[in-house]
Amino acid sequence: MDRTAEFGIMAGIVISTGFFAMIFGIFYLYKRERMAMIERGMDPRRYKPQSAPFQTLKWALLLIGAGAGLFFAYVLDHTLFSKMGDIEDGGNVAIYFALIAIFGGSGLFLSFLMEKKHNNGEGEKVD
Repeated sequence: MDRTAEFGIMAGIVISTGFFAMIFGIFYLYKRERMAMIERGMDPRRYKPQSAPFQTLKWALLLIGAGAGLFFAYVLDHTLFSKMGDIEDGGNVAIYFALIAIFGGSGLFLSFLMEKKHNNGEGEKVD
């Protein structure tokens, strides 16, 4: 038996064991949390986790910004930098990471500004 076959068998065993441990851990922690709530006198059926209304907006703008940065880097790499000729294939990896970080950070900053505007507008209304 060669090494790749041994690696495939070991990978199957490790992945299966890890998946089982993850599912077991999730249920164990869920039950443990419920027991702790009961010990403190709380009713677990009435417990509702607090919602974060801007969490979805934050993730959406982050992913949109990262996608736009990746697309912009691809366009730059295949138009502007391909005409230079002296850069080999795969030589522009840094521009991909840089533009993903710049556009993703811009998305997070936009999310911050939108949340701040909403909270300021909410605080000014006094009835």
